[in-house]
Amino acid sequence: MSRAVSYAGSDGEFTRTERRKSLGFLSFGHWQDSRESGTRTAAEAYRQSIELVVAAEEIGVDGAYFRVHHFAEQLTAPFPLLAAAAERTSRIELGTGVIDMRYENALYMAETAAATDLIAGGRLQLGLSRGAPGQAKDGPGLFGYTRSDGVHDVAEAREKTVQFLAAIGGEPLADSDPQWAHRAGRVPIEPRSPGLRHRIWWGAGTQQTSIWAAEQGLNLQSSTVLLEDTGIPFDVAQAEQIRTYRTAWQDACWTHSPRVAVTRSVLPVTTTQDHALFGRHGDEPDRVSSIPGFAPFRTGRTFTGSPDRIAALLAADEAIKEADTVLLAIPTHLGVEHATGILENIVDHVAPATGWR
Repeated sequence: MSRAVSYAGSDGEFTRTERRKSLGFLSFGHWQDSRESGTRTAAEAYRQSIELVVAAEEIGVDGAYFRVHHFAEQLTAPFPLLAAAAERTSRIELGTGVIDMRYENALYMAETAAATDLIAGGRLQLGLSRGAPGQAKDGPGLFGYTRSDGVHDVAEAREKTVQFLAAIGGEPLADSDPQWAHRAGRVPIEPRSPGLRHRIWWGAGTQQTSIWAAEQGLNLQSSTVLLEDTGIPFDVAQAEQIRTYRTAWQDACWTHSPRVAVTRSVLPVTTTQDHALFGRHGDEPDRVSSIPGFAPFRTGRTFTGSPDRIAALLAADEAIKEADTVLLAIPTHLGVEHATGILENIVDHVAPATGWR
């Protein structure tokens, strides 16, 4: 069910087609040892992240998601964080966006993910992908995961993901040792958490990747980067990707409904500090960029300004209209109080324009 709803803000009245949305925040978990930073150490980054999840649940936000980046002053080990946050909360979804599967041992990750989901009472929403280019040359190799000759890193990430999905789905993977096993035959990974298989997402940057995600029965996370540029606005291209994904999902004949999330970077300006930090961003359009070894890619804009103005812009966003989950990437490096204030402004003034209630 959907209906047209009008909203009034300081920038005028706007209308959007309403579809029930889930609202989450996405944190990149930066820390920096500088006077301007409110998050100066890794310990502060992790502890503040837990406090922010608690605050977000109290405010009414539906999900807390964290980006995973290796070899950087950012959050890297998500499962201790998600388990600790689960113990402090009872309702909010806890997720990632995304875990770079090239760095993971698929079977060990299956055990850890299932254990975390059991602690969380079935609230885990894991976003996986190939990940973004990082600071370390051959980072997965340094972790001990050297790919075979001729195997592309995308293929490697997908291969590990398929193994991970089999493990959390309870597929028997190991031959039992007759000398020690309690039963003959093949045995699965333990523990397992019911329903977790349906709460795994894939971060897709292209049309073809979204089709692969649908074929695997994975929910779709579409970020602020599309790894192909066709010359059309970012939100329109992303809406096309979502429609392609939904068609592929139907063709795969899955019996459950998928979820689709889009991410938008938002910088609400409500205080003098906000204006000093974020006011210079202004009206930045989509950007087309390129890096060595990759085709030109399109990056979505950052939404800056008053909450009412951001709401009006998001209400016209074609991809948000197609999605059922909206993740808003917010700055968290200024501390919990500042990030909580942003979330409160989003809930009160921005989120209703996305279809969230």
